[in-house]
Amino acid sequence: MNTLAALRSALRSLSANKLRSVLTMLGIIIGVGAVIAMIAVGRGATERVQEQMKGLGSNIMLVLPGGVTAGGVRLGAQTGQGLTEEDAVAIAREIPEVQVAAPSLRTGAQVVLGNTNWSTSILGTTNDYLEAREWPLASGRLFEAAEMQGSAKVAVIGQTVAQQLFGDADPLDQVIRVKKVPVTIVGILAKKGQNAGGQDQDDVIVVPLGTYRNRIQGGAGGKLRRVSSISVKVQEGQDMKAAEEGIKELLRQRLKVQPGAEDPFTVRNLTEILQAQEASSRVMTLLLAAVAGISLVIGGIGIMNIMLVSVTERTREIGLRMAVGARGRDILAQFLIEAVTLSLVGGAIGVVLGGVATWAIGSFAGWRVDLSVSAIVLAVGFSAFVGVFFGFYPARRAARMLPIQALRYE
Repeated sequence: MNTLAALRSALRSLSANKLRSVLTMLGIIIGVGAVIAMIAVGRGATERVQEQMKGLGSNIMLVLPGGVTAGGVRLGAQTGQGLTEEDAVAIAREIPEVQVAAPSLRTGAQVVLGNTNWSTSILGTTNDYLEAREWPLASGRLFEAAEMQGSAKVAVIGQTVAQQLFGDADPLDQVIRVKKVPVTIVGILAKKGQNAGGQDQDDVIVVPLGTYRNRIQGGAGGKLRRVSSISVKVQEGQDMKAAEEGIKELLRQRLKVQPGAEDPFTVRNLTEILQAQEASSRVMTLLLAAVAGISLVIGGIGIMNIMLVSVTERTREIGLRMAVGARGRDILAQFLIEAVTLSLVGGAIGVVLGGVATWAIGSFAGWRVDLSVSAIVLAVGFSAFVGVFFGFYPARRAARMLPIQALRYE
């Protein structure tokens, strides 16, 4: 019996018991669909973290004023001795691994353009901040040195602010009011998207640090030259840990921290945090796929059970085939093809089910999903392996029957 004849015989046998065949394939259908959907969800989560890492920039650290303890009570972050612009300059100058260090101040404010207004984030910083964040301009220019030193009334705006205030019009060289201070737009930032916390990074107006301190913030902040954070970019290929330890040691010296005393600042390695999230997403993808794969194994056990029942039911048929010249390998091939056919048909239906489930998760749950061809090939290939693995024993049992005993089976 050739392979084509064995396949036709297997299909006739399966079609003779349609309901039993469908119930047997159910485990494979659910397993394949679950594997495809779970891998799609896991890959979507991983890609989301990778996008956040790209939006953040590479080799980024954030230096913040740390918390202090007073009377046994921890006062929280940014309640200790403040960081200053000079600290940022010292970090960039004295730590060899550092590419740039950008001091910044931030607040929220209402900005006005004619009869239109918008509540957004105001960031006072230097051009180094955009270099650290790897944030290019879509149009316009950066701040000039004279504008930085003279607290000029200029600004660079994000895409969200540009859309909310100007719509489709060109914002360059237009004047907006930030806390009643008129500023001229000299540049528009490229689109950045959301950060790890889900906040819109494009909803921002960037002004020179001196402009923020002297014209927008005012008060004592202009004399103390304190900043709320310092964004540090480490040069490509340099050791992030070495840079972090160097920054800590330098700030301890500058802030005159006593040996054994608590650091009045915090250094956060943002790239390392997102890399840990990415690794966790990948592990979660594997775990989800493994859990879903259990359904395939259960489906394989169901195939083995039904095939054993089929061998018992068709014992006389097997004996008759052998009596008219069928060899053991022909019987083996016939039952093995039946098992694999069950797996592959169930796998095909499972692919459709998995695609629908992936679409439903992305559309209704709002999760990021990524349905890949490799996941489909993996799921279908594993289902075929399950058919061969669990179908081999019943097929081998049928092939080893003695014709005379099979014909006498009642």
